Order: sequence, then C-alpha cells, then structure tokens
Amino acid sequence: MIDNGTIDYKTEVLRKLIHLCSLSISIIYYFITKELALSILIPMTLLSLVLDVLRYFSSRFAKFFYLVFGFMLREHEKDLKKKNLNGATYVLISATLVILLFPKVFVIPAIAVLIVGDIAAALVGRKFGRHRFLFKSLEGTFAFFVAGSIVIFLTPKLTGSATEYLIGFIAVAVGALAENVSYGWADDNLSIPLAICITMAILYTTLMPGVELILPNVPV
Repeated sequence: MIDNGTIDYKTEVLRKLIHLCSLSISIIYYFITKELALSILIPMTLLSLVLDVLRYFSSRFAKFFYLVFGFMLREHEKDLKKKNLNGATYVLISATLVILLFPKVFVIPAIAVLIVGDIAAALVGRKFGRHRFLFKSLEGTFAFFVAGSIVIFLTPKLTGSATEYLIGFIAVAVGALAENVSYGWADDNLSIPLAICITMAILYTTLMPGVELILPNVPV
C-alpha cells in the first residue's frame, strides 16, 4: 500500500472534513462581487498568515496553537527549520490570488475542485492506493479526477456547450497532476487552483475565442 501520510487515517478524515468547510468560498463567491470577496478574504488571509508565522517565533503562542491544532498538522507543517505554513493558510492565499487574477467562471470550479478533489485523493489514496503513479498513487490521482469532474458538472458555465465541459475536464486532469507532483516541494492547496485557472485561461482563449468570460446574472 502506498501511504505518504504523516498523520493517522482517522485524523486525516477529520482534517478533510474541516477542509470541506473551505468549499464555502466557492459557494459564497457565486453570490457576491469580486470586490466584496477580496475585502473579506484579504484580512482573513493576513490574519491566518500572521498567526501561522507567529507560532515559530513565540513559544507561548506555539504551545496554545499546537494544543488546539497540533494533532491535525502534518510533520512538514511543524518543521521549525523550514517554517512551513499550514494547509488552511495556503487555501486562503490561493483563494485570494485566483480571485484577484482570474474571472469568476474559472475561480468557482478551481476552488471547488481543490477541496473536493483533494479530499478524494487523500482518502482514497491512503486507503486503497496500491500502484505508484509519479509521486503518489494512481488510485488517489484517479479519485481526484473523478471527484473534480463531478464538480465540473455542477458548477456554472458560460454557454453550457460540450467544448466548455471539455475545457473543465482537461483543467481537472491538470489539477490532478498538480496535486500529485506537488508532493514534497510545493503545497497543493496553492498549485492546484492556479494550475486549473491557468489551464482554463489558455483553453477558453484557444477553443472559445471571443466568448465574454462573465457568468450571466451573477454579481461581478
């Protein structure tokens, strides 16, 4: 069995259930403007970043931080030498970046695929992973693609054409690869949504030139 986890499986499930709450970013962003979303996310991201870094420089705060959250953190998220950020902070950073840089039609599925796909990859990969594929398991990467493809079916589209769904599925495949190869050198909470949004930007420009990238009847 392939298992790259540094926490036990039950804790992994709990971690992913909490991670699922981040799906609210995509849901809420559908109903609000980019300006309002950033006015909420930027302070949250800065606060999370400050608290995340503070634990490495204040032993008193670190004691409290690890007492509350320590059981859910992976080993690399507690490395005193590298001073890595935790996954939640990276989710906020990535959400802020993609909302700032890309249109809503890219961002909503990108963040949703990150959350749903990452959960599927982690739980399936750790439980059923048997065959190595690149840096992780084939089963986990395939689970990411399947879960992410379901998200593509459910998220809003510009035209609803077959081409648009194809773009979504290709972007999910790229996201699945990003989740796999990010292991050990980058945080997939950042690499996945960026990879998906960049892929969508290229494919919409190439396959659907001239289409206005604004969702109808949705706040901009």
